Amino acid sequence: MATDPIAANPAMPVHPTRPVRWYNLIAYGSNDVLGAGSMAVISTWILIFYTSFCGLSAAQATIIFGVARVLDAFTSPIIGHLSDSIGRSAIGRRFGRRRVFILAAIPLLPSFAIMWVAGQSFWYYLVTYVLFEMVYAMEIIPYETLASEMATDYRTKAKFAGARILCGQLSAIAAAFLPGWLIARLGPDSPDTYLYMGIIFSVMFMGAAGLLYAFSWERQRPPGLDDEEAARDRPTLGAAFKALYRNLFSTLGIRAFRLHLGMYLGGYISQDIYNAAFTYFVIFALAGTTGIVANLVGVTYIVQLIAVVLAINFALRLSPAAAYRFAALSFGIGVIVFLAMYAAGYTATSALFWLPVVFAGLGRGALNYIPWATYNYMADVDEIVTGRRREGAFAGVMTFVRKMSQALAIILVGQVMQASGFVSKATVQSPTAIAAIVIVLGAGTLAMLVFGVLVSTRFRLTPATHAILLDEIERFRAGERTPSDRAHAEVVEDLSGWRYDQLWGRNPVAR
Repeated sequence: MATDPIAANPAMPVHPTRPVRWYNLIAYGSNDVLGAGSMAVISTWILIFYTSFCGLSAAQATIIFGVARVLDAFTSPIIGHLSDSIGRSAIGRRFGRRRVFILAAIPLLPSFAIMWVAGQSFWYYLVTYVLFEMVYAMEIIPYETLASEMATDYRTKAKFAGARILCGQLSAIAAAFLPGWLIARLGPDSPDTYLYMGIIFSVMFMGAAGLLYAFSWERQRPPGLDDEEAARDRPTLGAAFKALYRNLFSTLGIRAFRLHLGMYLGGYISQDIYNAAFTYFVIFALAGTTGIVANLVGVTYIVQLIAVVLAINFALRLSPAAAYRFAALSFGIGVIVFLAMYAAGYTATSALFWLPVVFAGLGRGALNYIPWATYNYMADVDEIVTGRRREGAFAGVMTFVRKMSQALAIILVGQVMQASGFVSKATVQSPTAIAAIVIVLGAGTLAMLVFGVLVSTRFRLTPATHAILLDEIERFRAGERTPSDRAHAEVVEDLSGWRYDQLWGRNPVAR
């Protein structure tokens, strides 16, 4: 049985005392220009760039995407482990255990631009994409821990999540409209459109990361960790690989985190499938152009921005799970309307196509916000189970699961298109290839939405239950080992998945 963390480690992490100002929220949120912005650019344009300007087949293009995601899936938990433990080193004490990674990534972020050079080989695109994914993980994993480092209460963490998603949606709008603007000036057949876009976004990424480093901080960790824990968490590469497996299984021992992952994957993989197929759907199934795609995607992201504002208020006042179900329903309606209009013979030039765009955008915006809002509370649930703070472990494992599933989803889309007879650089595709695109967009997206909704019916983290959770954590810190009342015990047991007498380190998760 694991020892009591208070007895083994009397110097537990303390709560931050610095107030969170408006500029801290803006600086934190602006970094999602890299998080959401880069992913919006890649998910919307990378496959069409590879197949239209680089001579790659759909299968080759999605293999590049998938290989990079798989490698990154293993890198991310290692970075998460290192960011949890490097604070005891000289460089970690000087620059911060999280923020040192952000600082180191800034000069490497132009790697995004070199991905968009046309006319190169398969191996060039594979190496450049993998390189950017590594730099992305190096910056984004520590970033994902900072909201929990800088805040403890439910409302402030929700504000951080809201700032992140709002800024991310603004960058996604730019990711949609900027290519359209460049296409209008350079022509639809110019590959320089994508290179200039990559350069512009690289500059934005560096500026955002600089703001984040300048206006963020980390929770103070007083000295006094016992020798056994320090030896276990020494930031070596071997320890990091061991932590990949230990953290994967230990974090999944937290019930709220398992449910959170299910909602996250349902909401995000549905969008991965939709994004991968949508550009092809508009161009080949609806007889559209890349300019029309840019406009439709841009309007979708504008609507998503509005949806995030609505979701912030909904999740703060009521239940994140209920807001998630409304969002999934709206996104699903948008997809169904798209399919119905295609079946009825409408083309992308029809004004009626703004209707499904609105439904899809409202749902997608909320689905983007809600999982990241609930993620900020997972370390609190883990703390009452283990008696420790492991924000980096959760960020790494969450990204590992996300990237692995995303890789599989995108590879599947590419392989289905390839098997259906999709021809790269062709202006017209066969009826079989078009049917495959339509089926992937519809069935794939809707199936993942249904999965997420089913999981959300069991997720019960709300402002009220989170407040109870924090009260019980304080009781454990004060040396209490019994709940204040049975209702509180039931709440904590439901969130953690463990009996009350097994909490605070008295369970296998804490080992």
